[in-house]
Amino acid sequence: MTTRPIIVTGTDTEIGKTVFAAALAGALGAHYWKPVQAGVEDDGTDAMRVARLSGLPRGHVLDEAYRLATPCSPHLAAEIDGVTIDAARLALPAFDGPLVVEGAGGVLVPISRRETYADQFARWGAPVVLVARTVLGTINHTLLSIEALRARGVPILGVAFVGEPVEDSEATICAMGGVKRLGRLPRLDPLEPAALRAAFAANFRLEDFA
Repeated sequence: MTTRPIIVTGTDTEIGKTVFAAALAGALGAHYWKPVQAGVEDDGTDAMRVARLSGLPRGHVLDEAYRLATPCSPHLAAEIDGVTIDAARLALPAFDGPLVVEGAGGVLVPISRRETYADQFARWGAPVVLVARTVLGTINHTLLSIEALRARGVPILGVAFVGEPVEDSEATICAMGGVKRLGRLPRLDPLEPAALRAAFAANFRLEDFA
């Protein structure tokens, strides 16, 4: 069982990254943290979704460092809300056990006018799980994300796919990107905690996250 932080990021927004983060955090019995939340959906914040889906004790789902009202890129949401994001408040919390940290959108989403999430990941130095869709366009988006992370020296634990199986795309990404294929989480309808736990257990190996 891992005791180090794991960062969950994505190739784009609305790809299933939060659902995967909930599944991973629940399987590891980890703490979960999304440091910056920009906008609140009808079903609440991402932390609220993770609390519902993961089965974690409420105390394991940490409050955001910044909860911004405007639903857009964090750098612009902060400006609109009159907030300055202080990098010191984004330092990783220290726990004896595992910590799952979720980014926002893709790896090059700006946190400020000077830095992206990938820059913050490099500062943290923790390994990244890159969540990618299996639909058309995923090869380009995922390989570009891998290049952006590697350019900053960010360690990549592997790629977790979300969606229907597309064998060639998944295999091509991992071969050309030189990354581990961690598994694929199917879309679940209805999306319920028990079904998510079962789907994660059937498609991923916990030892790959150690």
